Amino acid sequence: MADDDRSPEDEFQELIRQLFGGGAGDIDPEQLSRLSGMNIDPAMMQTVMRHLQGAFAGADSGGISWELAQRQALHIANQDGLGVTTGQRTDLDQAFALAALWLGEATTISELASPPRTLTRGGWVEATLPVWQQLAEPVATSIADALTSALSEQAPDDMQGLVQGAGRLMRTVGGSLFASQLGQVVGNLSKEVVSGGDVGIPLMPDGEAAILPQNFADFGRDLEVPEDQLALYVATRELAHARLFRHARWLRLHVISQITDFARGVHVDTDALEELASRFDPSEPEELRRALESGALLPARSEAQDAALARLENLLATIEGWVEVVTADATSRLPSADRIAEAVRRRRAVGGPAERALGSLVGLELRPRRMREAAAMWRAVTDAVGPAARDALWDYPDLMPGADDIDDPAALVARLEARARGEEPAPDEFDDALAKLLAGDAPDDRTGPDEPGDEPGPDESGEGGAPDDHRPV
Repeated sequence: MADDDRSPEDEFQELIRQLFGGGAGDIDPEQLSRLSGMNIDPAMMQTVMRHLQGAFAGADSGGISWELAQRQALHIANQDGLGVTTGQRTDLDQAFALAALWLGEATTISELASPPRTLTRGGWVEATLPVWQQLAEPVATSIADALTSALSEQAPDDMQGLVQGAGRLMRTVGGSLFASQLGQVVGNLSKEVVSGGDVGIPLMPDGEAAILPQNFADFGRDLEVPEDQLALYVATRELAHARLFRHARWLRLHVISQITDFARGVHVDTDALEELASRFDPSEPEELRRALESGALLPARSEAQDAALARLENLLATIEGWVEVVTADATSRLPSADRIAEAVRRRRAVGGPAERALGSLVGLELRPRRMREAAAMWRAVTDAVGPAARDALWDYPDLMPGADDIDDPAALVARLEARARGEEPAPDEFDDALAKLLAGDAPDDRTGPDEPGDEPGPDESGEGGAPDDHRPV
């Protein structure tokens, strides 16, 4: 087919092929002008392709350009170009060494296998971005799918085939915008976090502790606390957090799975998105960016999500409460420990601008709202049975205190004291069911022996079962 005989739809499909092939920079202006037959502004399309070509080239098969998120985050994190000085590294290494000795007296959980690190903001981005991607992917996919659906519904009937053929393009638009926003959030968060566990979730690789010297200096500037005391407190808290996740290796997956389960329940407000799509100008994506930033595309949480969020907040509070109690015991020698602890609690309770932006982006605020109650529970447990019995509650998932224990620490303490005295705890429904199962009294829904076709069991025939029959005799 000659070029002059091609329809506007053919021209658009050719543009799509060039876009996916990486040749958008060489598109013929005359080719763009033919789009006027489809009521598409050629200048607008050229702008779209110029802005999104990089994102398209890096997008994976799901349409989410995580490389774009990383570039955006690193661009923000490395703007000042500051590194870690030798003096900063030496001071923090000394603080970590003394903090490790103090923690040895406050907890039975063992030391880390690898030495703590001092990170730049960019180093923190690179270390934690894989976890951010894992947490954000369900929401990113939901937004990309919803954008594809909304834009398809806005297209006329005679263009549906073309729209479906360009579905990957539309997914990439939404996914790339989301990735860009996530990159901005993580990049800005790198300017706020003081340590690896500062956000409260296991962002660092297992068994790794880290402090960001530049942000540590900013955090302590207005506290009027001696810098060596502040360094000791922050190092102790960071080591306690990292030790806990290294000891309870199941805990990391437990936290992340609860967050991703919540995120998978996030659905885009289709009415808001369709209203936005009806006036959306791809050459001016700022309106969509603002909608993503503000959380306007995420509807109110469902009852199931509220329940999931309550479970997650209890879990984070249980972790943070333990870290707070252990840190308080380990730093009891510090004159300013109580003052620093209160500053850390306030900071964790309100979060910073980047954390609030993350809440708008994925609909989740990672705030341990019950941290004081959880800390009171851990303090009661510590006073009653000591650090060893307290820390043993992290050995298995079914031993970890739950929301009921935060509400009623006395019941948990009573159980632990009874266990310490060697008393058997009162059996519950689960124990009763397990006992019946082990005794062979569990209900059986198989047909009885008197029904046709039923073979007698080993006890009915008077003989043992077949050699490979593993049923109990």
